Amino acid sequence: MPNSLELNRAPGGRAGFSLIEILLVTVLLSLIMLALMSVFNTTQNAFRASITQTDVLEGSRATMDLLSGDLRQLYPSGGSNAFLNSFSVNADLEPGYFNHPSAPLNFWVSDPGQTVAQSLIGVSNGQLRTNQVQSVFILTRQNDIWRGVGYVVDTNSTKYIYPLYRYDSYGSPSLPARPTPFQIFTNFSFVLNTPPNLDFSTNVNHLLDGVLHLIVRAYGTNGVWLTNGYGRGQSVVVRNARFFPPASGEVAMYMCSNTLPASVEIQMAVMEDRSLQRASSMPMNSVVQSNYLAQQVGKLHLFRQRVTIPNVDPAAYQ
Repeated sequence: MPNSLELNRAPGGRAGFSLIEILLVTVLLSLIMLALMSVFNTTQNAFRASITQTDVLEGSRATMDLLSGDLRQLYPSGGSNAFLNSFSVNADLEPGYFNHPSAPLNFWVSDPGQTVAQSLIGVSNGQLRTNQVQSVFILTRQNDIWRGVGYVVDTNSTKYIYPLYRYDSYGSPSLPARPTPFQIFTNFSFVLNTPPNLDFSTNVNHLLDGVLHLIVRAYGTNGVWLTNGYGRGQSVVVRNARFFPPASGEVAMYMCSNTLPASVEIQMAVMEDRSLQRASSMPMNSVVQSNYLAQQVGKLHLFRQRVTIPNVDPAAYQ
């Protein structure tokens, strides 16, 4: 019997390959190329995800450092208000409305607003993570010149998805060269109440996008969360401070005169950039976009930090 090599010999006496062998080699090479492309794409996706996560972490950490640095410079205005003794209770702060006294404010935290509720991973009972954002005002002093800093998340922005802005009274064209603390807070209130100013104001900077959660809590000298008994906090006697009934467990407040928190806790949750890019391709503030963000709880990075306030006056807690 002739062997296969003899059967495949060409008329000129040279050996060749059959059509089946050529097809088999082509299929094997295709499979190898597909496997290599799959490995390459997986590596590229992991590399891009790593870069994106690094950018989000770096930007978020820089923002936390900036906010904590501003909080450490909290300085008491020394102004007083006769009706502010111990704690007073008033109605909830309405969105965009500031019920504050004529006395200069040292520290102000707004009533929280909700961004999106997200289903928790691995939880089958329907429990949701409620993301909330608060605005904060910080009074500082450089030598003998007063300066105010504020942070706000614009939940109604049609340009960015939950952008975080930083207000700085320094260099504001609408303030005098040596503004008073009351003038500074009034200017901050005006900027906060007119969202277009957040993008076009000369003293407001766009820091970060995708801030779905930003909570600021004040603590007393004994480490107790200051809430006047609202929520999970305990009632602590503090002069020249006012607290408001909580919304979703968080408490709005302001302090004036010599009163400052002994420490402040910051909680901030930021969504990964790739999820934000996909969400930005959807109609802004639409149900489709909200539903998509609600399913991205695994793409949130949570940051938490406790900041000690050096200029706190223990006499305010007696």
